[in-house]
Amino acid sequence: MGFSQALSGLRAAATNLDVVSNNIANSQVVGFKSARAQFADIYANAQVGLGTRVAGVFQDFSEGNIETTNRSMDLAISGKGFFRFEQQGQVQYSRNGQLSIDKNGYIVNAQGAQLTGYPQGADFGGQPEVLRVPPGGIPAMASTELDGVFNLDTSTALVDRGTVPFDTTNPDSYSYANSVTLYDSLGNAHPSMMYFTKTADNQWEVRMSRGDEVAPEVGQLTFDANGLLTGATGMDGFTFVPGEGAADMSIAMDVTGTTQFANEFELTSMEQNGYMSGTLMQVAVSENGDLIGTYSNEQQVVLGTIALANFKSLESMKSVGGNAWIETKGSGVPILSVPGEGQFGSIMAGAVEASNVDLTQELVSMIIAQRNYQANAQSIKAQDEALQTTMQLK
Repeated sequence: MGFSQALSGLRAAATNLDVVSNNIANSQVVGFKSARAQFADIYANAQVGLGTRVAGVFQDFSEGNIETTNRSMDLAISGKGFFRFEQQGQVQYSRNGQLSIDKNGYIVNAQGAQLTGYPQGADFGGQPEVLRVPPGGIPAMASTELDGVFNLDTSTALVDRGTVPFDTTNPDSYSYANSVTLYDSLGNAHPSMMYFTKTADNQWEVRMSRGDEVAPEVGQLTFDANGLLTGATGMDGFTFVPGEGAADMSIAMDVTGTTQFANEFELTSMEQNGYMSGTLMQVAVSENGDLIGTYSNEQQVVLGTIALANFKSLESMKSVGGNAWIETKGSGVPILSVPGEGQFGSIMAGAVEASNVDLTQELVSMIIAQRNYQANAQSIKAQDEALQTTMQLK
């Protein structure tokens, strides 16, 4: 009388219970992927099968529900892809985006593995690197460009430069003035003015001043009979000497879109590219994986971009614990890119991907596995009773 079939059934049922129990235990783990045990019967040229065996334990990599947390460094991948981490020389992949920034500026998970991606300006086709938030602030940037769009009233009276020289203290020597703040190379703010003077029909003169200093350059604007700008000369360099250790300033003014209609003087938009130095205030992550640093000077800088990875055979990846996997020969080499590109999903900040475990299904599977175990145990009991009966007959 053989017991091998029932014993193999007991072992298979026990393994199935282990898998189901592990799924239930991890049902609240962010990014966890449930598993299923698969079985195969055993034959060895025998008329009656020799039992069963565990053919493999395969994980289900379908997406879990995305749940909001409102924590800026909690990240979820909406779609395909894995976060790529490095820890002690090993590359790991995970869907768990519960991240934080450590004291050295590295973006890490709970196990201390460091998130990888592409530093600012790096080629997305290259090898990802460990991402790090720069510990310092950003230096000041001198103003070099000024973009403004205006409407200059065509009915404005002419100013005769032959009799009325330009003078910032004399409002009759110019038609309109508009203020703007410029920054030198050290980040010092300089209240400045732009002056527009109508010198002839469809012709305007442009000047700039910084405090009491008037730039020596004079710009000229020309409009057609429809009030559209047709020419802007001498606008590529209004120069100032701020002193006190700062470099000389040169401001190029772009007034593309400026008009000369019979309406009041109007400033439509005004931007300049200078700013003072700033310290890092917060880090946010965009939908396409950009790490965006916001600084005290109201500047936003892309510090890097998160890399995502995917594999041709997800089921062949090897779990290493900590809700992470590594590549294997069966999984193939990782396919790398950034969020939102090609097959890869986008990033949702302030959210995490919940486990894809279906507790209701797992409880049903547990009942089935338990009954299977009991049935195999009963088979052993029945064979034992039959064996004892046989021995008694002898």
